Amino acid sequence: MTKPLMGQAEIADRLGVSRQRVQQLIGRPDWPTPYVTLAMGKVWRTEDIETWIRDHRPKDTGPEEDTGDTTLGRRHGRKRDDA
Repeated sequence: MTKPLMGQAEIADRLGVSRQRVQQLIGRPDWPTPYVTLAMGKVWRTEDIETWIRDHRPKDTGPEEDTGDTTLGRRHGRKRDDA
């Protein structure tokens, strides 16, 4: 099940890039406006990020598959909290 909100780490995982690369993408004029800015950082609606991906990175489009893998952020060694 896809969560309704994404932070930089989730976006990095979705795109398969580093959080530093996400920071660069956030600076683009065509990047979605954050849903809210919290003390921990900016948060975006997943729907807005998926629309941006569809429009700007067509090779990354397609439904995210739930493979049952409980690893989130394999690049960062974190575990999903909904496992």
